[in-house]
Amino acid sequence: QDEYLKRNSVIKVNLKLRIDGCSARVVMVSPGPLIRVQDQPVSIRCDVKEYMGPREQDFEWQMSRDQSSKPTKIISTFDASYSDASLSKRVASGDISVLRLQDNEVELKIAEVKETDAGFYLCSTPSTDSVISGNYDAQVQLTVIPNTLSVSPQPLIPVVPEGSDITLSCNVTRQLTHPTYLSVTWSVKKGGTLEDILTFGPQGEVVAGPKFARRYADGGIRLVPGRNGLFELVITRVTSSDEGAYECNGTEWTHENGGKWIKIVESKKEMGTVTVTPTEPNFTLNLETVLNPKMTAEPTELACHVTNITHLPLGGRLGVTWEHTTIPGIGDDPQASNLIGSLDGNGNLLPGTMYSDRLKSGVLSLTRVQPNTFKLRFLRTEEFDMGQYVCTVSAWSVNSQGDLVKTAEHQSSPQTVQWVTKRPSLNVVAKHIREASVGGATFEMSCTVTTENLGEVGYSVLIQSQDSVASSVRTIMTLSPDNVLQHGGATDPNRRDSLVLTKSGPTEFRFRLAGVQLSDRGFYWCDITAWTKQQPGQAWTRATSAESNKVRIDFQENGPSFSIAIHSDVSSVYPWETAKMECSLSVSGSSPKTDDLAYEVRWLFTRLRGGETTTQVASVDRFGVVRKDARNSSSDISIERKDTHIYLLNIHGTQDRCVGEYHCIATPWYLSASTGAWTEAGELTSSRVFLTVRFAVWDSLKLPLLYGVAASIGVGLFSLVLGLVCAQCCCRNTTHTPRSRNKLMDLEMD
Repeated sequence: QDEYLKRNSVIKVNLKLRIDGCSARVVMVSPGPLIRVQDQPVSIRCDVKEYMGPREQDFEWQMSRDQSSKPTKIISTFDASYSDASLSKRVASGDISVLRLQDNEVELKIAEVKETDAGFYLCSTPSTDSVISGNYDAQVQLTVIPNTLSVSPQPLIPVVPEGSDITLSCNVTRQLTHPTYLSVTWSVKKGGTLEDILTFGPQGEVVAGPKFARRYADGGIRLVPGRNGLFELVITRVTSSDEGAYECNGTEWTHENGGKWIKIVESKKEMGTVTVTPTEPNFTLNLETVLNPKMTAEPTELACHVTNITHLPLGGRLGVTWEHTTIPGIGDDPQASNLIGSLDGNGNLLPGTMYSDRLKSGVLSLTRVQPNTFKLRFLRTEEFDMGQYVCTVSAWSVNSQGDLVKTAEHQSSPQTVQWVTKRPSLNVVAKHIREASVGGATFEMSCTVTTENLGEVGYSVLIQSQDSVASSVRTIMTLSPDNVLQHGGATDPNRRDSLVLTKSGPTEFRFRLAGVQLSDRGFYWCDITAWTKQQPGQAWTRATSAESNKVRIDFQENGPSFSIAIHSDVSSVYPWETAKMECSLSVSGSSPKTDDLAYEVRWLFTRLRGGETTTQVASVDRFGVVRKDARNSSSDISIERKDTHIYLLNIHGTQDRCVGEYHCIATPWYLSASTGAWTEAGELTSSRVFLTVRFAVWDSLKLPLLYGVAASIGVGLFSLVLGLVCAQCCCRNTTHTPRSRNKLMDLEMD
């Protein structure tokens, strides 16, 4: 209690210092008091926190018999001569040592504690702080008690019949001088492996071993606590798997401050070896090969016959497990056996990991064809299926709870399945059926396939070509094993009707190209792959592939030659005027007819003289369809075809955005006389012309001024005429008064 109050006061001081914004050194040891058994190892940890100075701290250990006696120096982390003379030999021999766990944590270790080692242990740390604060030492009490643990097992019956019970009796006691607790553990050693069966204690809890938990839960293992330290463990309905050397382990524990259980001493005693006399069913196995394959893809069938069955109880059943070991050099791990699958006593199929997919698909089957005969069948045997096969037959009987349990198991002698491996081979030969010696003719070739060591297969075909031996390869057409035809990326969509690929026989394919052109010249061949299926409905599996020899299309044709030029009447225009640029083409050589010639013309523009970045303005294809690109301008564009060879670009309502350099690009198309098909000639690029837009002040003002003067004169004349009309029509006296003869004007005269 004093130690607990002291440690709490240290923590409170430390917390207060933390709240005030300062750090205080805190030294702590293992919570106590500690109770240990004589001649057993002892470890006491000590650590320091919230310190200043170097990262690595030093520690000193002292011990005193009681609170009033003078402490004895034990060991130090920095002073080798620190130990008291009475303890120097134990320190030198390693019986007493200090182990540094971290920079700020050490552990005092006593290999064999003695009764004289009982007392108060003080761990202190020399100060490295600039300000003295906190605690610099901590103390814990160690109590050493004598070893009074006694483990006395009762001997076991060495031989027991299968199905009977065995009782493991073990007496575990100790003299209770201090608050300690006991536990008992039963274990069995099979070969070199020790397996825990059950542990009782130290506080009355029961923990079953991993391999015995289910059996304990089902009541197959019972714990019977007795009096005066007697503990009994009953194992019911023992089988051959319960054979082994049994042991009893008694352990004394202490429950230290902090809720931690500490093992202070243990004693292990052998109880004896138990042998289980079998009364299991007995039978013999005969494994035979019913179908032995001669080559890959043929079926395989193995039969496992069970004979001479004895001691199979009423209601008992048989199960089977099939295993396969690969031949060295074929499998990944030739020394390991792979589980194919098994049938338990209820007939449930339990597939192995490597064979799960094949069992689910039906390519591989495990069946019981007769009550005592099991069969393993491969519909299609692969090369990696070669090896040794064994069948393991198990007998199942009904236990007292009505469940089927395995009571016996026997394995057959291995049966080898192997054949002479022959690699599949594929050979493809291509030959001319029709040669294309001139343009427009039809080219046809056939590819014939010959195979070896392949059963039923499907073929995929790739028709490939290249212009020359060193050029890149193009895929013209493909045909899948399911006879799905597709065109390759090198096929012109407008000529797909001229391409035909068919399967003309079981192992023959034909490719036809109608109306050959100059661009079709080159080498053609077939790339054929053989595919197999393990069973109908499954995906194709690639077997092997090969390429045929190359067949060539080679003919010559001299077509016309073309040239291009650009011309503009003016190089500068006023705003809102129309600029015209003429792109003219000429043809020489074997000039085709007008109706057999067409051009694709594109007009491009750049704002900088000689600039590399150009923008397409408008285009017209060889069918006369005009396309205008979006422009950030109010001016309009039109293309005019003056005749077969001249195209005119009109820029209506020119503005300053139209200033720049223009050129045209043309692609001629002509109807080949030899092939009868439209042929694309090389692309032509014209020179460039620069267009500027001029701005004149008088020219821009004279027209508005002229309109203003004309409007003013017109308005004046209109006003005079209107005045005369009004005077004559509206203000004149309609009654006639004759004039006086005295030549004097009448006063009433206007």
